Amino acid sequence: MIRRLGAAILLSFMSTGPAVPTEIETHYSILGFEDLEGWADDDHAAALSVFKNTCADLDEPDWSSLCAVAFDASDARQFFELFFRPLLITDGQDPLFTGYFEPELDGSPVRTDRFRHPVYRIPPEALEARPWLTRREILTSDVMQGRGLEIAWVDDPVELFFLQVQGSGRIRYPDGRVIRVGYGGANGHNYRSIGQELVRRGVYQAHQVSAQVIRNWVRRNPVEGQELLFHNKSYVFFREVSQVPSNQGPLGAMNRSITPMRTIAVDPAFIPLGAPVWIEKAGKDPLNRLMIAQDTGSAIKGAQRADIFVGTGDEAGGIAGRIKDPGRMVVLMPIQRAYAYLPEDLQ
Repeated sequence: MIRRLGAAILLSFMSTGPAVPTEIETHYSILGFEDLEGWADDDHAAALSVFKNTCADLDEPDWSSLCAVAFDASDARQFFELFFRPLLITDGQDPLFTGYFEPELDGSPVRTDRFRHPVYRIPPEALEARPWLTRREILTSDVMQGRGLEIAWVDDPVELFFLQVQGSGRIRYPDGRVIRVGYGGANGHNYRSIGQELVRRGVYQAHQVSAQVIRNWVRRNPVEGQELLFHNKSYVFFREVSQVPSNQGPLGAMNRSITPMRTIAVDPAFIPLGAPVWIEKAGKDPLNRLMIAQDTGSAIKGAQRADIFVGTGDEAGGIAGRIKDPGRMVVLMPIQRAYAYLPEDLQ
């Protein structure tokens, strides 16, 4: 899921924690709950409910035991404080919070004059050849034609591009029916930021770039805009996931529905998927909240990098697009696991 930006990376962890690339100098320190700004004011029961949605998929003994206890916990705050320790993980990179959302596109189950941009399933050969064809080669050749790989057709190639960036979304048909699509694979090329490319070309300064700015520029400059989208060689394919009820969030990297403003995407090289994570987001709209790491993304790299899932639709997209803030996040680890990260003389 790209999620989010291709959010599908690794679900295996060592008994003492996830493997961290050796070239990164990573530091660990145990904090107290009193060190977490706003901890006492959060809705711990809401966080516990989201934790229970995915904790059964954490199959290591300490996590499994805590998951069982979670379903019997009557005091959510006491549960987290009794069985976890806050672990601050840093890797020398500046902390950064961004936001993501589930877009909703206008589409059709068949091609029409209006709806002529296909949402594709992944072809079998793309699973075997790594990397496969580039975005340009997929969209300008006939390699996908006549194979029945179209899930739906949409009316806006720019919105389709951002659907691929988000990794999941809804498509609303003219008769009111809605289908949901989720990440179904990719062509194996690394994601390249078209926002950074606009900055490199001198079109905008870095602080001016947002998803809406990019949309507007591509629409005003259709020929150059198409070339700009081709700059990102990565191409994401989808699968239909309409079995997920409409009142639940899209599927995250753990193949479970994610929850607005309680789910974050993280780098699983540092934080296990399913772990509770305390975030202290600064910026215009500060946010101190216990989240659950239930998603990943190809642009989400680093111990202090997180993407906050905001929700579904245009309003959520507007909010998500404005999030680009510093802060801090602290993962809550089972007690013995948390102390296992420390040097032996500090354990």
